[in-house]
Amino acid sequence: MQIILREDVPSLGKAGDLVKVSNGYARNYLIPRKIAVEATPKNLKSLEHQKLLIEHKKKRELKESGKLKDRIESISCTIGVKVGEDDKLYGSVTSMDIEEGLKREGVEIDRRKIELEEPIRTLGVYTVNIKIAPEIQAKLKVWVVKD
Repeated sequence: MQIILREDVPSLGKAGDLVKVSNGYARNYLIPRKIAVEATPKNLKSLEHQKLLIEHKKKRELKESGKLKDRIESISCTIGVKVGEDDKLYGSVTSMDIEEGLKREGVEIDRRKIELEEPIRTLGVYTVNIKIAPEIQAKLKVWVVKD
């Protein structure tokens, strides 16, 4: 029996895939749990329409991500920190601090998208990667200065 998956199934395929499984597996497990639907002509046509809508949405999101990348790369974020003797920081600059600095510049980014290998512990200029989308990364220039 051919079915269309509505969810990802590890050993079978991803959502939207057309797969062939045994009748019992489809009728007794996949279809009652709404993991899949039978591959009728109506359902296949609906699947094609949904794939088209998803494709348009992805293209729009890629355009918006590209604009956001350009905006992020055009600004530089300045973070003022307290320092002690020999210009050593009290604490460190983390992704939360960079997120707040970006908010002051008018850019909303989730801190989990900011890729810091380790917290910044010295004064200076740093380049930080920000993962906007799976295939789009922006480089932000961060200035860590005395407060």
